[in-house]
Amino acid sequence: MKKINPFKTCLMLLCILGASIGNAQQMANNSEIEKAMIRAMEWQEDHPIFAVSPTDWTNGAYQIGITRAYDATKNQIFLAALKNLGYRNNWNTHDRFYHADDVTVSYGYLYLELNDTRKNYVDLKPTTTFLNAHLFEPNPWKEGTDKQKFKKILWWWCDALFMAPPVITLYAKHTGDMKYLDAMHDYYMETYNLLYDKEERLFARDMNYQWGVNEKDLKEENGKKIFWSRGNGWVLGGLALILNDMPEDYKHRKFYVDLYKEMAKRIKELQPEDGLWRTSLLSPESFDHGEVSGSGFYTFALAWGVNNGLLDKAEYTPAITKAWSALMACQHENGMVGWVQNIGADPQPASVDSWQNFGTGAFLLAGSEVLRMK
Repeated sequence: MKKINPFKTCLMLLCILGASIGNAQQMANNSEIEKAMIRAMEWQEDHPIFAVSPTDWTNGAYQIGITRAYDATKNQIFLAALKNLGYRNNWNTHDRFYHADDVTVSYGYLYLELNDTRKNYVDLKPTTTFLNAHLFEPNPWKEGTDKQKFKKILWWWCDALFMAPPVITLYAKHTGDMKYLDAMHDYYMETYNLLYDKEERLFARDMNYQWGVNEKDLKEENGKKIFWSRGNGWVLGGLALILNDMPEDYKHRKFYVDLYKEMAKRIKELQPEDGLWRTSLLSPESFDHGEVSGSGFYTFALAWGVNNGLLDKAEYTPAITKAWSALMACQHENGMVGWVQNIGADPQPASVDSWQNFGTGAFLLAGSEVLRMK
């Protein structure tokens, strides 16, 4: 696997370490955190990126970040951005009803949250149509008839656990109809049983990286299994969003609480000293620099756990503080959030100037929960 230039890596790490010390006080300064979040969103709005269209999944992940930022700050600049997006898309969804990415793209999360700002403000009919088709209508993945043998379940890749379950959980909360939550749980368990490594307490990205089921048993140069940082960030961040809206008395809630706590502990164990997780969790030396998207999702999820009493404050706050300070150091003066790995499915390098809108979303998610910490 290709290595990053050691000199540049050391320089970058030294900058982050220095910035972590310099920014330590900013953790307690909510005004500075909010300003950083606003600058990140404003830069991203001035630099739109559409992998497929204005309703592609990357924008869905980004808009969840804006939604949570507004929820945490009640700043009208975030609300205006959300409303503009809804108007621009006429409250419509993307068109692949079978694909979990397009559940997030359907902006169900955004639309449902916006609907709370004013009764009947949002037309939820497209979201309802989309979710009914996704969950209850047949497709090749559900039926196991797809030509690619690893696509035998609806959510066959771990990223899907961020893309679909939080929207479905929020929809069930808004409608009070638990059939949606029950269907979500059934599909979630399929993914968990297929991709979760109980020994490592991490998710393989898909069956291509799952030992014992793939002919090649792909591994890192150090001989360890490949566990992608952002992939597991999608899962842990998704778990926080799910638990945020799942009823306390839901019959399967304990499974999600236990999985969340187990993964949170493992992720904390794997945090490097400078605060940012590497793109390969068990082979940090492969690309020895921090990466923002995975780290942003972890920071959000851990801070959410502390804020909601699922994680011990004294034990986890140092890890969160260190991570947020390092994330702040990756933001350019103009607001751009760098050190984001490009779209992919496995560990790859990033750079000071690499960015993606879902990376900005992860930054906003992290800031939204750090703001709530006392």
